[in-house]
Amino acid sequence: GNIYWTDHGFNLIEVARLNGSFRYVVISQGLDQPHSISVHPEKGYLFWTEWGQTPCIGRAHLDGSEKVVLVSLGIAWPNGISIDYEENKLYWCDARTDKIERIDLESGGNREIVLSGSNVDMFSVAVFGAYIYWSDR
Repeated sequence: GNIYWTDHGFNLIEVARLNGSFRYVVISQGLDQPHSISVHPEKGYLFWTEWGQTPCIGRAHLDGSEKVVLVSLGIAWPNGISIDYEENKLYWCDARTDKIERIDLESGGNREIVLSGSNVDMFSVAVFGAYIYWSDR
């Protein structure tokens, strides 16, 4: 198994084996404050959120190739990100807009607001079966 993580200081996404060996940089270019990541091993996808000058949700293959931006409009501080493996949906929460939203993880289409609050400061989101869990600060 592998573990992926973001390095905010150097704007990188890295991977290593669970024991720390074979560490290497997956994505080093075009990132601006990557925040959270989620991996879909079956489909071979890596998803991440960015907080920088142009906040967005991105996707690439697990080796960092074929990087695309799935969401760039109506997004401000995307925090947590989670995959619904059964429905092939990608969920994220945004601390500025106080929303949890979702899209189709293949096309990036069919964007929907799942939950909208006020002054919630959403920090993380997780999806399991028919349930959505989130935390706030």
